[in-house]
Amino acid sequence: MWKVYGSSVSYYTGKLEAYLRYKGIAYEALPTPYGEARMLIEKVGAVQMPIVERDDGRWMSDTTPILLQVEQEHPTPSILPADPVVGFVAALVEDYGDEWLWRPAMHYRWSYRRDRRFISDHLAEEVGGFIRAPHWLKRMRIAKRQFTNFVVKDGVNEATRAHADKAYLNALDAMSAMLANRPFLLGNAPSLADYGMMGPMFRHFGQDPTPAEIMRQRAPLVFEWVARMWCAAQVDEPQFLSEVPPDAAALLREACETHLVQLAANAAAFGRDETHFGVTIQGCRYEKLPASRYRVWCLEELRRAFAALDADAQGKVRALLSYDGAEILWSGDIPPPRFNEDHHLPFGKAINVYGEGTPP
Repeated sequence: MWKVYGSSVSYYTGKLEAYLRYKGIAYEALPTPYGEARMLIEKVGAVQMPIVERDDGRWMSDTTPILLQVEQEHPTPSILPADPVVGFVAALVEDYGDEWLWRPAMHYRWSYRRDRRFISDHLAEEVGGFIRAPHWLKRMRIAKRQFTNFVVKDGVNEATRAHADKAYLNALDAMSAMLANRPFLLGNAPSLADYGMMGPMFRHFGQDPTPAEIMRQRAPLVFEWVARMWCAAQVDEPQFLSEVPPDAAALLREACETHLVQLAANAAAFGRDETHFGVTIQGCRYEKLPASRYRVWCLEELRRAFAALDADAQGKVRALLSYDGAEILWSGDIPPPRFNEDHHLPFGKAINVYGEGTPP
């Protein structure tokens, strides 16, 4: 029995739990022991959600490396499409779900009053035990910290709020186009792409009051998919697509024009030793975004995956990703993040996405 330390309203904890349930791996869900931060740092290098304590005594963190590690240990049923082009697209969508949709997910959770009240009340009870204060004060402290660090300091303000709102709507529409034709994004079973999108869609957009109502009304196919992902039964022989379908175009365009544009600007700022940067995304200007070593590594991983494709597969990917932002996957230089060079993840030292770390 593994122990998964996280939160029942956590973005990445929900992603990991859905995966472990599908794989049939027994685990116990426990709240992150923030009062034991020193111990967690010693075990995995950073206090973030989720952290896994395995029954063999090893500890793991960072959901993408965790999923890939478990795939090696429990390869059946696989979540990795066999076709190299489809597999690359799955990795790109997963990274988009992990790293770009984080911004609108945190914005909806902490910018809207009833969502902020709902989640701060829950977190004060679930993981706020280490805060010595009355419940109402815990709620206030949690809400203020989250809104300041992960909305205001992540570039969401009056000038960018409408774009952050629409980022969610675009994702819903793009997923709906795919789910109209299949039960999962790339076949008859969950793939890496589905688990990447499960992070934001499950315990943020699908649970918080405002985005959950939007999902029910605008994208019932996505709402249904969230439940299907949570209770997915193992498929003995997953049938993933042998080519990327036309209905994936909207999601790929969104990933390129948002996530890849941001990754490129972040890498350039990191290379200049800047702590913050500005970037224009789909005509919207974001200022003072925190530069992230971790996200340079994410980009490096995508570029490495593209470079590993043969010439024919690379040509197909280029044709599929004929959108602004995509060229960073195959051209230009990025600074080395000097992280995970020995491929130790998900074991050993992890790093926070930025500054204060990754909250629920």
